[in-house]
Amino acid sequence: MPAEIAIALAAALFLAVVAAVIAVRTRRVVATPTERAVHAALHTASLAAHALRHGLGEDSAGRAAPFLRQLTGADAVVVYDASGEHLAHDPSDAADALAAAGTAAKEALAGPRRIMSSHRAGAMVAQPLLTDDGDALGVLVAVTSRQPGPGMVGAIGEVAGYAASQLELADLDASRARLDRAEVLALRAQISPHFIYNALNTIASFVRTDPDRARELILEFADFTRYSFRAAGQFTTLADELRNIDRYLTLERARFGESLTVRLQVAPEMLAVVVPFLALQPLVENAVRHGLADRGGGTVEILARDDGTDCVITVEDDGVGMDPEALRSGPADALADGAPDASGHSAHVGLTNVDHRLRAAFGNDYGLVVETAVGAGTKVLMRVPKFRSGVRAGGGAFR
Repeated sequence: MPAEIAIALAAALFLAVVAAVIAVRTRRVVATPTERAVHAALHTASLAAHALRHGLGEDSAGRAAPFLRQLTGADAVVVYDASGEHLAHDPSDAADALAAAGTAAKEALAGPRRIMSSHRAGAMVAQPLLTDDGDALGVLVAVTSRQPGPGMVGAIGEVAGYAASQLELADLDASRARLDRAEVLALRAQISPHFIYNALNTIASFVRTDPDRARELILEFADFTRYSFRAAGQFTTLADELRNIDRYLTLERARFGESLTVRLQVAPEMLAVVVPFLALQPLVENAVRHGLADRGGGTVEILARDDGTDCVITVEDDGVGMDPEALRSGPADALADGAPDASGHSAHVGLTNVDHRLRAAFGNDYGLVVETAVGAGTKVLMRVPKFRSGVRAGGGAFR
């Protein structure tokens, strides 16, 4: 038994030594000085990018300056905006170089071009932050106590180019956010004035005959408008959209009475799926307004089903439909302003907007699909992913 124990201990010791040798060799392979330098540079660049992706201002420049200084290898850096106004510098004791740096920055913006000049404590390089189109977004001035060689000058140029690219992405994010807000405002503007007028008339008709019913409808109308005009993000949940659709249909059923039938079939697990804000309203209003109103009523069916990684939402009516020839160029063209339905009215109540927003948010696989024929009603299918990184209810996307 002692021999067996000794053998076991020897084997365990041997395995431990082998593991230690492998670990040491592994650390040596993956942690060479070059690899550590590359990792440190990438980490510093990511920290600078995080600050600059909010645009170029005093706060973002102040947070980015230390990382830009590390990347350039300069003793100090000074950051200016596109008008030559000082935004930030690092380190804090570099203030004595600001006068000369400001002169160099304005000269660099006048080109725009790189400016190299002498300074009583050394030299400085003023490198404009240029877009791909050659527009200057600002200036990065690197101050060094030694004469900068080609390697340092090249590094300063690369860092300035990297910073400019992050600022362009920040501007793109801001433009996308403005577009998202504009599209939501456009959808709000396209909520049919006829619906609002008819809803108020319907409520007025109940005031004398059925005050309790009128009170209920007023509350539904208030909740509908509050949701539709809320200050919210680009996305919401399917559950919230369906609640608002129910308010809309409650008001329409009060007008049409039993002539309007609504069928709703939604898989419970689909209620948490994230969809563009006000994505369903145009589909349902189009079904009621253009599919059913001209014939005095009909049926609207809303379905939401699980389809693998996607959720498929269908809005179908048995109304007048439209000429399928109008769909020959796809939903984006068929649903454009002026596309007539069988009654000669426009079949567009923000559907093009929804189609565009779906494609912009999720890709071209997620636009609207329309099936229709004259006298055979219309079916609109909306496909959205059940999960998508960066997309959440109440927030934005595609940073």
